[in-house]
Amino acid sequence: MREGIKGSYDLLVIGAGPGGYVAAIRAAQLGMDVACVESESREGGLGGVCLNWGCIPTKAMLESAALARRIKDDAADFGVKVKAYELDMAAATGRSRQVSDRLTKGIKFLFDRNGVMPIFGRAKLAGDKKVTVELKSGERTTVSTSNIIIATGSRPKTFPGFEFDGERVISSREALELKRLPGHIVVVGAGSIGMEFADIFNAFGANVTVVEILPQLLPLEDTEIAGVVERSFKKRGIKVKKKTGVKSLAKLDKKLQVTVEGSSGEEVIECDALLMAVGRVPNVEDLGLETAGVKLDDQGWIQTDGFCLTTTEGIYAIGDVAGAPMLAHKASHEGRIAAEHIAGQPTHPITPYDVPSCTYCHPEVASIGRTEKQAKENGFDVTVGKFPFSANGRALAAGSPDGMVKIVADAKYREVLGVHMVGHHVTELVAEAGLGRALESTVDEIAATVHAHPTLSETLMEAALAALGRAIHI
Repeated sequence: MREGIKGSYDLLVIGAGPGGYVAAIRAAQLGMDVACVESESREGGLGGVCLNWGCIPTKAMLESAALARRIKDDAADFGVKVKAYELDMAAATGRSRQVSDRLTKGIKFLFDRNGVMPIFGRAKLAGDKKVTVELKSGERTTVSTSNIIIATGSRPKTFPGFEFDGERVISSREALELKRLPGHIVVVGAGSIGMEFADIFNAFGANVTVVEILPQLLPLEDTEIAGVVERSFKKRGIKVKKKTGVKSLAKLDKKLQVTVEGSSGEEVIECDALLMAVGRVPNVEDLGLETAGVKLDDQGWIQTDGFCLTTTEGIYAIGDVAGAPMLAHKASHEGRIAAEHIAGQPTHPITPYDVPSCTYCHPEVASIGRTEKQAKENGFDVTVGKFPFSANGRALAAGSPDGMVKIVADAKYREVLGVHMVGHHVTELVAEAGLGRALESTVDEIAATVHAHPTLSETLMEAALAALGRAIHI
């Protein structure tokens, strides 16, 4: 037995991403003896994909992109004349790594403070509440545990013929390590990941083409909201090809040739790099799920109930490995639910409609609840209120008039069914909408709440007033 690793624990968490490390800490707070197994070989691997190769470094890069865009396009309008500047992709990438490293070291501190034992190795369920861990040294150890939480996350997926090579055909992970900007990059997939990287590459001067098989960018968002982002992207020179699929890829000595097919037929796009952002697949392989009696659903995710319990008593699954929406904050919340359920604490399930979605491109997008289309399909008679950022003083002062807030409400009881936003820093506004959903708030209550002036949050109040037919500033 490796020094420091005990033979048994109350809870063993597999995976130290935003679901796993939160579950481990919460369980320790509730008095459990907890170990957390992480397959990365170093303490810096704590935090999983989100902190190391996803949410955090991407947002750091987007901040660099936003600053570059401001200097290039807006500074003079603000009375700041920049005579010369240089865009340095390597420096931006380096900064993003520094931000990630600071947070991952913070998780080790939190583990130490809460008494969580980190184990670096690869875990596999061995049945009968036992887990075998292959340590990085090559040594194997078996740990007994009363409960298990599987939080192994997901990885980027691609198509046959478009396999990742790590250099020219890349995933989001390789995109975060680029030191040199490609002259022309094709981004396949216009979900959050694809749109954020398209924004970054464009801001640093690359020629960018976005290819999306569905009729709109950001396919999961409200159609009107997605339209605002599309217009902004096109205005900045990003080429957008909707209802277009990729057919084949040819690798030449120095270029790639991507054949796409849309409504006007086939087209060959020559580029320097191809970013595949077509979704993610759960990490369920070689976990010993069958041995433990843990079943997958029809889509390959681990099957769970509302409290994250799998088909085997005492084994839970949270985050990406347990299904959509594949978001870090959903994983963290599920981590708390699972830990509290194990401890016998009162807790309650979350529903997909109450998980906010955020995309941090420019302009930002944030939403929660049903879109107008979904609400109608679910049988609701809806009322809609909209308010443009162009009529908001704070947005105008920030030089960011593009955007809107759209509230979808039940026409009879006026309960808020969904809030959809696009514009400057709207990801910071979605929490109010989330609280409203949690409290089953009505548009009347949002309209009656005093919102500070001048703030972007006033757009929510104004949209609520618009839903009531009492809009003031439009």
